[in-house]
Amino acid sequence: MMLVNELFFRRTEFLQGIGWIYLPAGTRLLCTLMFGEAGALGLLISGWAACYWYYFPGDALRATSGTIAGALGPYLIYLLAQSRLGLRSSLSNLTPRKLLICALGCSVASPLLHHLWFAIHGEANLLPGLLVMFIGDLAGTLIVLYTAKWLLSRLPRPA
Repeated sequence: MMLVNELFFRRTEFLQGIGWIYLPAGTRLLCTLMFGEAGALGLLISGWAACYWYYFPGDALRATSGTIAGALGPYLIYLLAQSRLGLRSSLSNLTPRKLLICALGCSVASPLLHHLWFAIHGEANLLPGLLVMFIGDLAGTLIVLYTAKWLLSRLPRPA
């Protein structure tokens, strides 16, 4: 999704790594919904590689903090959806409403975790970046998740 995002939405970047449409955010939630802890672990590994070698070359601290924020946010929302919405790990009771709640939660959690790290490290004027990251994550998440749900709905139902 990072490559697709770069191909189609690179010009919509507000700041490096913060875009008005960010498809990897949807992939993050999709991975945690489908694979739980294993998905979050996969996001940590792949996210660190992407952050370290692409977004912030050679900056291990920034790559690690961004990766943790990017993987932890969706995983926390997944856990909350299980406890508060009764979401089953099989996703058999995943409704469009629950999916939207997860998308909104993920689009708030990851940007907040990212911007918490930015604030701790003394960056100022964080509100514009936080708002754009929320909008970009939400747009990307909705595009990815509803596309995936639509594709899955086209598969034949098991007998």
